[in-house]
Amino acid sequence: MSHVPRPAARAGFLSRPVLLGVYLPALVYELGMGAVVPVVAVRSVELGADLATAGVLAALLGVGQLLADVPAGALASRVGDRNAMLLASAVAVVAFTGCALADRVALLAVGALCVGATNAVFMLARQAYVTGITPVVHRARALSTLGGVGRIGVFLGPFLGAALIHVTATPAAFWLAVGTTLLAVAVLLAVPDVAGPHTRPAVRASVLQVVRDHRHVLLTLGSAVLLVGVVRGARQSVVPLWGEHLGLAPATTSVVYGVAGALDVLLFYPAGRVMDRRGRLAVAVPSMLVMALAMLLLPTTSTVAGLAAVAVVLGAGNGISSGLLMTLGSDVAPPDRRSAFLGAWRLLQDSGNAAGPLVVSAGAALGSVGAGVLATGGVALAAAGALARTVPRWSVHASRRTRVAAGLHPDGRPVTADDPL
Repeated sequence: MSHVPRPAARAGFLSRPVLLGVYLPALVYELGMGAVVPVVAVRSVELGADLATAGVLAALLGVGQLLADVPAGALASRVGDRNAMLLASAVAVVAFTGCALADRVALLAVGALCVGATNAVFMLARQAYVTGITPVVHRARALSTLGGVGRIGVFLGPFLGAALIHVTATPAAFWLAVGTTLLAVAVLLAVPDVAGPHTRPAVRASVLQVVRDHRHVLLTLGSAVLLVGVVRGARQSVVPLWGEHLGLAPATTSVVYGVAGALDVLLFYPAGRVMDRRGRLAVAVPSMLVMALAMLLLPTTSTVAGLAAVAVVLGAGNGISSGLLMTLGSDVAPPDRRSAFLGAWRLLQDSGNAAGPLVVSAGAALGSVGAGVLATGGVALAAAGALARTVPRWSVHASRRTRVAAGLHPDGRPVTADDPL
């Protein structure tokens, strides 16, 4: 389930070449994405769309990502992970430029769909790349840091975009994304490839073949991943919707949401450290239980203080799961066909993220936002149970006990002849 790391990766996952060649481009790229996401709907209204159409255009970012997940795996498998990141960035520059110059809703829709697709390629390729250059004993920290860097970019991007829009106009957010993406490309090209020259996978197979060969893990552990995605996706909408239900001012709700998001961002490194030292279950199950508790408590709140307290708990639960799904996917992905496998894995993850808000919205459409929130809490409990059952079956890094049973040290290191008997 793991492989011997390349020599370039042995110096540590936070070495200077890795920081400059992996994490910095990811941060810069996500700053642009963070700036764009909130303004797609706004720009579509400026171009003449009604609110319903604007909502559809905003959703096209996620639709494009879903549609591109599996092709992204095939592309990265064929051209290499780093080259896939460069190619995705180049196409993203064109897509962002198209959005900035669009003078019709249809053109903006095409641009938004392409932006989502390029984001899928970039995210998958960087996950596979980090997995390939990182020793397994540092894998969770490396991937949770990657996830945390992305969250920082998405968190800060809207503020940068808002500042530019304030002094210019709405398209400035798209031009910001063009600039940040070009900067990410420049950094990728300037910093030597940490993994060294790319080699073709030992086994060439289609994504369909990879899915067929690994259908059991995708159906079992993959189902748990889908449930986690639903909970995470719903998390983004439950606080704003409940704030609206309570009649709070939009600015108040935004502050509450922002505080919870800040806590979410701060917990990514501790989450990875615990996963590396104690195993994946030490984070996986508690995170879902904490989020379930928050979801079940949310409908009982009726004040700003109560909403804020629950939102902080929700943010903490999500924060401690930073990098979890990427780490689990890297644990179970076949090393010689990793990118193709991760395409199917990310499709499950992103499908859950897309479905989460629909669960809450369904409750609201039936006349009870609280019912939708409570249903999501039930999904979180189901996710905790599914993870507890399936992670030990497929990953030797599920816990310290599963590592020892697999002949590893409790911290995941392989046993060597120099170890004391």
